[in-house]
Amino acid sequence: MIQAKDALYYSVVTSLPKISVVTPCLNSVKTIRETIESVRSQNYEQWEHLVIDGGSTDGTLDVLRDYPHLMWTSEKDEGHYHAMNKGIERATGSVVNILNADDCYRPGALQSVAEEFHSHPDWDGLFGDVVYVDAEGREIYRREEAKFDYNVLRFSGVCYVCHQALFVKRGVHDRLGLYRHNDYLNCCDYEFILRLGREKCRIGHLPTFVVDFRFHQQGQSADLRVSRNQAREVLLIRRAYGCPDEQNFPCQVPIYRLKRQLQKVAYRGRVDFIPGHWKLRKHMREHTEFSSNIGLDKL
Repeated sequence: MIQAKDALYYSVVTSLPKISVVTPCLNSVKTIRETIESVRSQNYEQWEHLVIDGGSTDGTLDVLRDYPHLMWTSEKDEGHYHAMNKGIERATGSVVNILNADDCYRPGALQSVAEEFHSHPDWDGLFGDVVYVDAEGREIYRREEAKFDYNVLRFSGVCYVCHQALFVKRGVHDRLGLYRHNDYLNCCDYEFILRLGREKCRIGHLPTFVVDFRFHQQGQSADLRVSRNQAREVLLIRRAYGCPDEQNFPCQVPIYRLKRQLQKVAYRGRVDFIPGHWKLRKHMREHTEFSSNIGLDKL
């Protein structure tokens, strides 16, 4: 006979969401095994892992063959955002997350996410906190956020929601669409995050470190060419979302960056005395080594 306590536990477990983890990759043999293991080692059972490979030639496919639980495909695509879209379309879970092939979940991440969705059934999505690490997994710094604020995200010019730590219900994509990979090379995630805000989606915040975000020689994030193009695209996206020209409204950026810090004081009891990009400066390179099907590595 099932005891009352066990019955309660069973009812909670069966109501927790299935999480679809989508990993886009291309020639990621140096890091993808660690990414896969970070998913497989989670203390949560209701997940699936989809790897959308862009036609790797470096041994990545041999790594994928080592893991029969993976749902993976390999074919040339139109870039990493296109791969993300293909994974989302194939996902069968009620919650979807994009985990890059060089990033890793922290222990207990999926359990914490699932329980938070169970506690807040009205949420359309949630985002957690991020630990930035180097090529060897050594911590660079930790970033703790406060809340999802549409105006802070668009007016401050700081996208403090990382897609690696963003978990969105599958139905949101059905309503809002996918990543606009035909329009932007580097900032489709920022545009999608603003779309969530514009459409008044309820995005909660999980004050837990859920992902290690890697900055390294083989990744896009540490490439200064990519970061410069991101700045150009961010400007275009902000204009598309109603941000006035900073020349005419020079105070808008500092005002909303201050608001973000005040929210951190209210919700987390702390502020950022040193901006994150300063902490990452020594890890940036003029050119890093990564592959791209759309010439992103030739910017």
